[in-house]
Parts: sequence; structure tokens; C-alpha cells
Amino acid sequence: MEEILALVEARLRTALGEPDARAAVTFLGTDRIEVLRFLDGSDVVRYATLGMSAQPMADPSALLADPAGPSPDHHPSLSRFAAPQPFGPRAELVLSVRAGLADTDGVLRTLAVLAASPQVEGVVVAPGGSLDVGGPLWPGAPFHSVLVGEPGGLVPDLELAAPMEPVRFLPLLPMTPNEAAWKRVRGAAELEERWLARGTDLRDPLRRSVALD
Repeated sequence: MEEILALVEARLRTALGEPDARAAVTFLGTDRIEVLRFLDGSDVVRYATLGMSAQPMADPSALLADPAGPSPDHHPSLSRFAAPQPFGPRAELVLSVRAGLADTDGVLRTLAVLAASPQVEGVVVAPGGSLDVGGPLWPGAPFHSVLVGEPGGLVPDLELAAPMEPVRFLPLLPMTPNEAAWKRVRGAAELEERWLARGTDLRDPLRRSVALD
């Protein structure tokens, strides 16, 4: 695990530069999650998780047959048990916002919670999905959830030794409650098309919901 995270941090530093701050959060029953902050010399601040990729994500509904087989006096359904898949997708999360417009450092714990969700809740975080944090992403933020974007743009995928899957760095796109509700009905692709058509600045921490009529 430590070797993977060392490679992940090196990839983040190569793509984003040296972090100027970092915070660590440990949740009960989970591995340590760190969040690194990067200032790229412009007006954008980037936050990246470090620790989510230590374990592969697995669908908690996946059941594996009991290798010992069912005993004669047990119901067949009891001979199966939930078990983590030995291999699966690995990811870290990256959020980019314009600096100096809002106190966005409050997002550090929120990102750690999202990064821990595969371990805590068995969530498989993938492009096109949405993650609801149950409140503002940071104090006063107009966003309560994020859309998971496609990887490979800002931070290239990190290949690991076979048969492990590569670590993908998933951008998070903040959504207002109206946008999140619209996305649930119309889908991620249509929301992204609406953002593009309206020239929405998704890094603006103060932006309003895009017109959805």
C-alpha cells in the first residue's frame, strides 16, 4: 500500500507541482486519507486526495462462493458471503477551483469523506456518477454534490504492476442542487452538454446553477 501511495504522490507532484499544504483524516475502520493542496501559480487552487487508491474499489453486492462449499444442514444461500474483490479500479479525486473568491479550504474534510466512501460504504466511484455530501462542499458553498468527470486530462493515469488496474485521477465537478436533480433525470452527458453550451466556468466557487429550461 505504501509503495502505491508513494507512486501516486509522485504522479501528483509531476502533474501539479509541489503541494503547499496537506491535511490527514482517519475514519474508524478505514485507512488514512490525505488531501493535498496545490497552487499552480495562476488563479486556480487544486485539491487532490491521497489514500483512496491504496485499496481497489469493489461492489459490495458481489458475492463469492464459499470455497469450503455448503454443509448438508445449511441452506444454499448461507454458503455465500460478501467478500472484497482481489482486484478492481483504483482512483484518487481532484477538485479545481478559482482561488481567492471563497474559503474553499473547508473542502478538505469533505474530500476525505468522499475518498473514504469506497471503504466505508462500498461505493465504486466512476465517471458519470455523482456523489452527494449532504451539505455544502465547503462552508457557504452553493454546491452539495459533485459530478465525477473523465480521468486522464489534468493528471495522467498511473499504471501499476499487473494484474492491478491503473490509478485514475478523477476530476470532481461541483453541482448545485438544481443541477444534481436535473442530472438524475437527464443524465450526466446532457448536463455536461448544457454546461458547455452555456460556457459555464465549473471552477467558479460562487457560480449559480446553469439555466436548465
